[in-house]
Amino acid sequence: MMLRRALAALLAWAWLSPALAAAPAAKPPWAPTDIDLPVHQVGPHSYYVEGRLEEASRANEGFIANAGFVITGDGVVVFDTLGSPALGDRLIAEIRKLSRQPIRRVVISHYHADHFYGMPAFRRIGAQIWADTRAHLYLNSQEAAERLAQRKQLIGPWLGADFTLPLPDRWLDTPTGFKMGGVSFSLRHIGPAHSPEDMAMLVEPDGVLYSGDVVYAGRVPFIGDADTRTWLKAIDQLLAIPARVMVPGHGPASLHPRADAQLTRDYLVFLRQQMGAAVSNLVPFDEAYQQVDWSRFEAEPTFGVANRRNAYNVYLQMEQESLAH
Repeated sequence: MMLRRALAALLAWAWLSPALAAAPAAKPPWAPTDIDLPVHQVGPHSYYVEGRLEEASRANEGFIANAGFVITGDGVVVFDTLGSPALGDRLIAEIRKLSRQPIRRVVISHYHADHFYGMPAFRRIGAQIWADTRAHLYLNSQEAAERLAQRKQLIGPWLGADFTLPLPDRWLDTPTGFKMGGVSFSLRHIGPAHSPEDMAMLVEPDGVLYSGDVVYAGRVPFIGDADTRTWLKAIDQLLAIPARVMVPGHGPASLHPRADAQLTRDYLVFLRQQMGAAVSNLVPFDEAYQQVDWSRFEAEPTFGVANRRNAYNVYLQMEQESLAH
């Protein structure tokens, strides 16, 4: 009789437990990872994991970006899913250490590999995924296909053999607010900046702003084909949002958002000034790059792997801007 009651109680607990109820039975089609995900609390409900200030590699398994999560009384909201389904599973495991609430919603800041490739892990547990509709520009690009091929070669086991670019459950095209468990959230399109679809999330009662890659901390930004002119405007738009803490897309959280956004702003301004002058004086890129004094930024992590590409992309932008006038 006692054994029967104990078994009944265990089954009832499993039925009521959101974690177990949502747990998929089948083994995921990607290799697991035990990589360390440092968790930081930045508000009564708000947390983030801090990616490494590196370029993606097999050694770091693509864990180079931040992701946030917010625990409410009626579920968990996640901001970004990291760079692979395996990392997404690790993020879920860290959330489970702090809460048994179901992970109900995922918000994607933008469609770059280190921020959205973890989506399949969250889809497997029933979370609803939201993203800005302007991400279609990336999904339909050659850049997306090339990045996917590069990541499969680099971190293929943690993606899974059949990994394809995941789509959200809901596309957003206007500012959106919602409540969960008594916590109010505000989603804002900030851009075009680092990407056309950059989205930020404000956790209103905590005063915590998840900025995505509109702001980088502790490393130079990745520019790619971003429009640096509109990016500078977007930083001002982002900083107009009242926040006590800002969690950037890369690097540590900031208690002084305006001051700590300065590195990103200064770097973009410097690139535009230097490459703009070179274009105006008809100096070829290689020669212009060699003439610039980069000492102000060269101690920043990822400078060595990112700066020349960034400078070249801005050089091309400045050429286009000069032709438009």
